[in-house]
Amino acid sequence: MTDMNTKIRELQTLTSGLPATDGDGVKMTRVIGTPELNMLDPFLLFDAFESDQAEDYIGGFPDHPHRGFETVTYLLNGRMRHKDSAGHEGMIEAGGVQWMTAGKGIVHSEMPEQEDGLLQGFQLWVNLPACEKMQEPAYQEFPASEIAIEGLDNGTEIRVIAGTTNSGTTGPVINNFVNPIYMDISLQKGHVFEQSVDADDNVFIFVIKGELSVGEMSVGYTLRKLGRRQMGILGEGDQVLVTANKETRFLLAAAHPLNEPVARGGPFVMNTKAEILQAFEDFQNNRF
Repeated sequence: MTDMNTKIRELQTLTSGLPATDGDGVKMTRVIGTPELNMLDPFLLFDAFESDQAEDYIGGFPDHPHRGFETVTYLLNGRMRHKDSAGHEGMIEAGGVQWMTAGKGIVHSEMPEQEDGLLQGFQLWVNLPACEKMQEPAYQEFPASEIAIEGLDNGTEIRVIAGTTNSGTTGPVINNFVNPIYMDISLQKGHVFEQSVDADDNVFIFVIKGELSVGEMSVGYTLRKLGRRQMGILGEGDQVLVTANKETRFLLAAAHPLNEPVARGGPFVMNTKAEILQAFEDFQNNRF
């Protein structure tokens, strides 16, 4: 159970995001990257997509460029084929993740490898520090079979993409820039999940299904609830503590903020406006 010296993070802000379209008309919910929540350093964007209507996703994400950050695609259902300007091609399938470091620039596409059925997943953008924005593009790709899974006797299942659980299960993704935690947790009704985080981290929870109570029960304090397709941003502390009010599945993400200037220009994220203008010029002159 919780140590006396730890500080439990409480639910600070709750958002359901906004309906959005991206790529060739793909429908989604944008949760980070909106007027309500522009960013949560180092998280620049978080999109959730879920539809069994082919017209909502069939157009996919045709060729588009990126520079200066990382894109993380995690699929729960369906398949997406990825191709890029460097000749790399791969398939992201249900339960798999692609952690792409765009670095100095890459042009890629992500297209559904299906004509019907459920497509469900998430895309998270993670910023790179200024000193790493112009590194060579790179990939960390893992099918479902290579995602670390921690299962408990009470039915709890923790799928660890990045970071390490309190019991020592470590995900396959390595990122030494912001030391992220990215976990997919399933809880039975009434069960509790705890995870240590760095006191300086920014932390969010996104509920895929069910309902959670966030924080520690104490005299005079009413636990705040987080429901399906809601994101909760957690306040200060070094421990996450949640209780499932019903059978629940949720994502937990945490990372160290970079605390650097952020300049955005559509698919490019740099530190200054001049760097954004250079990115557009480089892209237009086929320097990616």
